[in-house]
Amino acid sequence: MTVLCSQSARQQVCVLGSTGSIGKSTLDVIARNPDQFSVHSLVAGKSANVMLEQARQFRPQYIVMADRQAAEVLRADLKAEGLSISVESGVTAMAQVAADSNVDVVMAAIVGAAGLVPTMAAVRAGKKVLLANKEALVMTGALFMDAVKASGSILLPIDSEHNAIFQCLPSEHQSGLERVGVRRILLTASGGPFRQSPVESFATVTPEQACAHPNWSMGRKISVDSATMMNKGLEFIEACWLFGATPDQVEVVIHPQSIIHSMVDYEDGSVLAQMGNPDMRTPIAHALAWPKRIPSGVSPLSLTDIARLDFYAPDMLRYRCLQLAQEAARSGGTAAAMLNAANEIAVDAFLDHRLRFDRIPEVIDATLQTLPIMNAGDLEQVLEADKDARYLAQKQVSQMQGVA
Repeated sequence: MTVLCSQSARQQVCVLGSTGSIGKSTLDVIARNPDQFSVHSLVAGKSANVMLEQARQFRPQYIVMADRQAAEVLRADLKAEGLSISVESGVTAMAQVAADSNVDVVMAAIVGAAGLVPTMAAVRAGKKVLLANKEALVMTGALFMDAVKASGSILLPIDSEHNAIFQCLPSEHQSGLERVGVRRILLTASGGPFRQSPVESFATVTPEQACAHPNWSMGRKISVDSATMMNKGLEFIEACWLFGATPDQVEVVIHPQSIIHSMVDYEDGSVLAQMGNPDMRTPIAHALAWPKRIPSGVSPLSLTDIARLDFYAPDMLRYRCLQLAQEAARSGGTAAAMLNAANEIAVDAFLDHRLRFDRIPEVIDATLQTLPIMNAGDLEQVLEADKDARYLAQKQVSQMQGVA
């Protein structure tokens, strides 16, 4: 006999970044488990057409668009279809729906620094936060983790690597990695689309080539970050904060097949690994249902079809962005926030054909070498460092335009 849960028994989910790849995958998992989850609110940037389709299917109570004009278009379209859904715009409205008293779970999947304010609002409101927006934690570090502890928020990582580490650690790991016998965290990386390309060819890489990831289907910005390995650099910083690890306790390993998503090395010689097909619905389903398990729609893993698993150390001449991120992790303070800001400017310029691919790390390095690293004492200081780094990085991009 099938027993359906009532509307009130289902967990109410707010999806920050619902029109992006993570947001769409989240809604797919929710649709597969309608007895356990319902959509309270959807938040996105400018994609009014995609949001309209999501509104038709999931009927949220609230929708927030970052862009005011997109919100106006969507509001008119919903009214024309007879859908009574409240539509707002702007960062303040995003933070309000993320912290709404009726919300149980917040999927934080807005790409970049734009996701910081609503994600922090969800944390401060004590929500169960599924963290896909690594930049929020990278930028604020201790401030973010302190807010989690103060509010009692449950923080669950969505990046496949961090979710894998979480699954391989004992529940009491927050007392300290050494206390639970952890020697190292092994953070795996695919190496991106250019892992075998000559470094000399990087100067002619196009945005289309950089976005053609061999294993994962992702948005354009994160795809470029994967190609430069900045994505892994940000994950390196994130892993330190999430698991209370020092930079020396985290090691990056290239694993081209993206089947082992990360590993934990213990003092007794045991290495625990989490494996699965490269599909973000696995970590999303794990975090949504944690500590239980639910169907995700991901195909079962066939090791006989894969046949081999390869590993090797990253070449820092090829992956200069990874090295810059590791240096920022060791520097502390506002270094990571400035690194992230400069990277966002550089990647945007590359995608807009205003900067060569091989000059992305040059912009970041020049920015970090110029600006002083300050103490990240509060959110205002972090946002100020972010602003200064963006301004300087934009100047660097302008200076490099047209330079052979």
